[in-house]
Formats: sequence, C-alpha cells, structure tokens
Amino acid sequence: MKGFLQGKGNGSSDGLFDTPRTKVLREIMVKLQLEERGIVDQRVLSAMLKVPRHWFCLPGTPDDEAYGDHPLPIRCGQTISQPLMVADMLQQMRISGEETVLEIGTGSGYNAALLSCLAHRVISLEIVPELAETAGQLLRSAGYGNVEVILADGSQGWAEAAPYDAIVVTAGAPVIPAALQEQLRADGRLVIPVGDLVLQKLLVVKRTAEGLQVKEYGGCRFVPLLGKDGWQ
Repeated sequence: MKGFLQGKGNGSSDGLFDTPRTKVLREIMVKLQLEERGIVDQRVLSAMLKVPRHWFCLPGTPDDEAYGDHPLPIRCGQTISQPLMVADMLQQMRISGEETVLEIGTGSGYNAALLSCLAHRVISLEIVPELAETAGQLLRSAGYGNVEVILADGSQGWAEAAPYDAIVVTAGAPVIPAALQEQLRADGRLVIPVGDLVLQKLLVVKRTAEGLQVKEYGGCRFVPLLGKDGWQ
C-alpha cells in the first residue's frame, strides 16, 4: 500500500470532531506535561497544541485518557507514546520546516500528523498492514497531506527518497540499522531508541564530516522495531 495523501497539515474535521473540552485538555497537556518539563521548541509545542491526539486513539478512549501523561494502546499490540516522549523526540530532530523526514513506525498516525505540521515532506513506514491502511485513511481524512504512508520494513529505510534531513524511529531497535545511517543526509539527525526488548536508551545520531556522532539521552521503553535489522 503506497499513496500520497493530498493537502497540507491543517487537520480538517471530515468525520472527526475537536470539541471545546478536548481543546482545553490539549492546552493543559502542553502546559503541564511539556512546557513545565523542558520542551522549549515553540514549533513542537504549537504542533502538539494543534493536532487532536484523541483522533489517533482507539475508538471509545475517554478524552481524559487520550490526553493523559502516559502511553496508550492502539491496534495490533502497538502504542502511542507518552506525550512528553513524543515531544522530546520531535525537539531532538531540530526541524525548521523545509525538511524531508523519514518516520519508522506509523502506528496510528499521530506522530506523522505532528511531523506534517513541522516538515515539508514526511515519509512514514509501517510494517503492519492493518496499521498502514488505517493510519493512511485517517491522515487522509484529517487533511495531513504532505505525509506518504508506505507499507515496508522500516529497519531498511526507504532509499527512493533518500537522503533525509531527519529520521525518527518510534520503536526500540537492537542496534542502529545500517540503512538508516546511510540514508541520513550530511548534518542530518537520527533519533532512535536502542537497547533490549525491555529497556532502551534514546540516541540522537548526527552525521558529520568525521562520521557519526552519537549522544545518549535518558532511558525509555518502546514496542520492538520489527524487521530485518530489528527484532524478528
């Protein structure tokens, strides 16, 4: 399944609803969970304030839960990460607005919708067919049109559109996949959780003239990255 979703990331409400209450909950989330805990990138904060997180949760999820300070389950045993973790990874990408970015792990499409507001073009890879299909449909309905959802092994990246200004991996990997290193543009940044199946460390990898520069940030827990250079 491969399809370019037309339109720009404005989040239209074709069959989707954003109420005064969900807007207030989103404002509280941004203020208490993000601003007061170290997220300073105003573009990231604006995107988190703009994108309705409840649209990307399982049907029937209470609004308070959708904007809670914790991960949430979605289809196929996957999750939406805690808002603080999502915002931190986006902040580490250092996106200014003109970039082409690669996301590994579309999931429900929430992170892709945020990236739609931050970057010029977003390519999002998902290895689970059901998730690729449902996320693509939702992003299309919501008007996030600079996102291309592709059913593929994310651990191998997507060479057709490489190199990328930034890459983000939303699943825990055993190692930094070689394909992602190769597809990163000079001075580009790769944000990826690396570790075992229980606990990972968030790594920020920058491609420099001298080679890859890797910095470690705090511990984190993600679902496994599946694929050839991920978990089998």
